Amino acid sequence: DQHDYRGWDVWLQNGRVATHLINKWPTDALKVVSRGTLAPGVWHHVCVAYSGGANPESVRIYIDGKAQETDVEANALKNTIRTAVPFKIGQRNTTAGVDGAAIQDVRLYGRALAGDEVVKLGSGTRAAYLISRGAAQLSAPEKEELEGGWLTGADETYRTLSAKTTALMSEENVLRARGTQAHVMQERSEEAQAFILYRGDYDKRKDPVKPATPAVLPPLPADYPRNRLGFARWLFRPEHPLTARVTVNRFWQEIFGQGLVRTPGDFGVNGEMPSHPELLDWLAVDFRESGWNVKRFFKQIVMSRAYRQSAALTPEVYKKDPKNLLLSRGPRFRMDAEMVRDYALAASGLLIPKIGGPSVKPYQPDGVWEAVAIIGSNTRDYKRDMGEALYRRSLYTFWKRSAPPASLDIFNAPSREACTVRRERTDTPLQALVTLNDVQYVEAARALAQNTLQKGGATDKARVNFMAGRLLARSFRSDELAVVARSLADLKAFYAANAKDAQALLGVGEMKADPTLKPETLAAWTMLANQLMNLDEVLNK
Repeated sequence: DQHDYRGWDVWLQNGRVATHLINKWPTDALKVVSRGTLAPGVWHHVCVAYSGGANPESVRIYIDGKAQETDVEANALKNTIRTAVPFKIGQRNTTAGVDGAAIQDVRLYGRALAGDEVVKLGSGTRAAYLISRGAAQLSAPEKEELEGGWLTGADETYRTLSAKTTALMSEENVLRARGTQAHVMQERSEEAQAFILYRGDYDKRKDPVKPATPAVLPPLPADYPRNRLGFARWLFRPEHPLTARVTVNRFWQEIFGQGLVRTPGDFGVNGEMPSHPELLDWLAVDFRESGWNVKRFFKQIVMSRAYRQSAALTPEVYKKDPKNLLLSRGPRFRMDAEMVRDYALAASGLLIPKIGGPSVKPYQPDGVWEAVAIIGSNTRDYKRDMGEALYRRSLYTFWKRSAPPASLDIFNAPSREACTVRRERTDTPLQALVTLNDVQYVEAARALAQNTLQKGGATDKARVNFMAGRLLARSFRSDELAVVARSLADLKAFYAANAKDAQALLGVGEMKADPTLKPETLAAWTMLANQLMNLDEVLNK
């Protein structure tokens, strides 16, 4: 209270914690007051941290380790607060003693304490106070407080396990963020109820309809639940004739281009009769008794004499069996969209065989998504992936139904708006433009050419046959070899005279060209690979 109140203090003001930093009160001083108050009759840990500045931000007030919001009642400090007045506890130099309060364990530090340090000080002092009272005198919240303080502040085993738990939870959150949330239906506890409606009028119900199976098929066993699970079990019962028959027919269609029943989505009276009913029955029973082993089934078919026949067609055979219903020749049809792309990647050596993982965004023409996207949509802009994601199997391609992948759509891939059991097959100029010019196919041709030059042998003939082995699974005949050799000679001559064109070709796609290979040589072999990849024998089964 002398020398213009110069100095500093920690002050109680109507239960609020305050501090003064004064050169001359009030014209050259700083005063900060906590908004929170001290509860009467309870011990509190109070800390004021001052970092040496002349502004309110230099002062932090803590109560029981928690930083307090503050009010600034004076903010005009400009000069020193150093004074010769002695340091006292419980009053100012000569007046203003503490009234109605008790003080214990006063500490001064030579630096401003950080928040976590204050928390430890507060909890330690608080814990000592709680322990001193004895367990019988503590309330349930105080006991929980004491236990929590011990676990987090002193129990090293708990802190180590807690840190591991936090790390695992963070990892789980990252994994969840990478996926999408799927909503799954759950069976209701009561059975679904439907009714026969009088003349179809929804508010005129007649007899109730109970879950059951068609009378022409085996009945649902009495111990089966009348829900989707029971229905699924019934589908796979040995006496059920349709499940295995429909399944093997679709598998047969995948291999031969058409099923033994040419209407795979309709085995009823409106569908076609099977061309080989005994064979269909035998395949269905064999498939079922093998444990529904899909891999075994496909291996069995492709090793059969029916599949291994030549696809060559003579006038006599065509006259007797134009649609190959009698299996008079091996299958020949253009592969599905995904197979065309995957085959190009596999033959070139680019295909990534990894199984599983999120969808990928390979090469696609610009503007396909943007043309139909809604502003603000998370699929408004197509940003293609990099690295190995460009070469994953087409199964993993991200699919936007309103704008499907262009190269697959051109090859009659279904829109996925409805279940499709038999695809359309067309031959159009657009399909040839895709396999000749699309980035994915040009890059695949370059990768195949690069592998050929590196591993195919020292002579052009050996290299050409290496390429044929990758694409056709056979070597060229002598007449075919002559045609390929002439094409290769023309391409070598062209790129030897047009170096810029060679460089431009080698820049297509993300994969970098081997710098040890001459650009004009690699370009010529790239275009040869591109030609061979467009042969009917490559694009057709």
